[in-house]
Amino acid sequence: MPRIGRPITATVLLAAISLLAGACTGQGGATASDDPKARVTLNFWHGWSAPGEVKAIEENIARFTKAHPNIKVEVTGNMTDDKINQALRAGGDKAPDVVSSFTTDSVGKFCNSRAFADLNPFLAKSGIDKAKVFPKTLLEYTQFNGNQCTLPLLNDAYGLVYNKTAFADAGITEPPKTWSQFTEVAVKLTKPKGDSYEQVGLMPTFHGYETTPMRLAAQWSPTYFGADGKSNLAKDPAFAQMLTAQKDLVAKLGGYEKLERFRNTFGDEWSAEHPFHTGQVAMQVDGEWRASMAREAGVKFEVGTAPMPVPDDRLDDYGKGYLSGTIMGIAGGSKKQNAAWELVKYMTTDTEAVVAFANAIHNVPSTLAALDSPDLRVTPEFKTFIDIARHPKSNTTPAQADGGTYQLTFQDFAYAVEKGDVADIPAGLAKTDQQIDTDIAKAE
Repeated sequence: MPRIGRPITATVLLAAISLLAGACTGQGGATASDDPKARVTLNFWHGWSAPGEVKAIEENIARFTKAHPNIKVEVTGNMTDDKINQALRAGGDKAPDVVSSFTTDSVGKFCNSRAFADLNPFLAKSGIDKAKVFPKTLLEYTQFNGNQCTLPLLNDAYGLVYNKTAFADAGITEPPKTWSQFTEVAVKLTKPKGDSYEQVGLMPTFHGYETTPMRLAAQWSPTYFGADGKSNLAKDPAFAQMLTAQKDLVAKLGGYEKLERFRNTFGDEWSAEHPFHTGQVAMQVDGEWRASMAREAGVKFEVGTAPMPVPDDRLDDYGKGYLSGTIMGIAGGSKKQNAAWELVKYMTTDTEAVVAFANAIHNVPSTLAALDSPDLRVTPEFKTFIDIARHPKSNTTPAQADGGTYQLTFQDFAYAVEKGDVADIPAGLAKTDQQIDTDIAKAE
């Protein structure tokens, strides 16, 4: 099942996180002195809300408390980052000791404000070499400036989910591997109907659920920031190339306005009325959960999965994709950090716990051992995303002091490009760089 809490607006999130700058940060990982063997109650807050997800969390906690009978865990679910941040600022006995969040974009803020404790000292005390436990890309989005204030708790890999029946009817024998093939297939699968569509091969606009600029840019292996820490959008040709390719695809599928009118007829992303389920789109940029959701929705067609296509001159990179996931950390103000670490360590590094949780909610495991575990339930559709997670050139958006603000700035520019409001993409990217650098300087 998907993480229903994922689409929290970054604007609301960042406003809430900014309140933490003046909050009490407590003892810190290097000086935590509580006895992890003493009887203690931990407050654990998470964002999951669907019954199957909540049940999976409860089962993992039950296994943990069986192994740690002295630690009681009070679990509170369906908590947004906004509520979590307010509670961390307020402090007190009811504040969370351990938190999981869907918002990897907030890591830079969490680390910079010391809202979450640095986990490096805990990892060292436990003899855990994080580089040998977690994939490199996951470590990139869970730390900031050397402060490992969160750890990965499951993983999202993004690829292509497609209607195999529609492919067969159109005489298409395999998923596209290059962008030119992708464009050709998308056009071939599109069925106009008057001034609208019966079906589009793909909804390519950046409001099309998971078809964000960051997801697509990953296929060009972008470098968001230079060695000097400055925004790199104008200097790295990847960004202009992606924006140009996407705009060209929008034009070939009927143009921005026509596509957006059709998109406004779509059902909710997390419901059975998702346009992929209803046959309104034949290909969807999405995560590992979509194939199982389609089956649960009772679709009448065969579902296939594949990596996203790559630029024509990067065919050797085929198989990579964008990675994200859930993060888990210890509240900087908690007085029970050693006990809290026992819970974080169990849920993020114990292979049995990670595999059981991944199996239960159909997400990609977040440790190298769990990815290779014989107990991991892997369907052919799911294996695609396991392979994307393993691919050495899969990438993510790096943590920054301003959280996800730099991504919103880039995204807003991408919206303007696809609408045709930008005449000079390189010049526009240079102005976007300036805005990003200004925002980050303020956050620092």
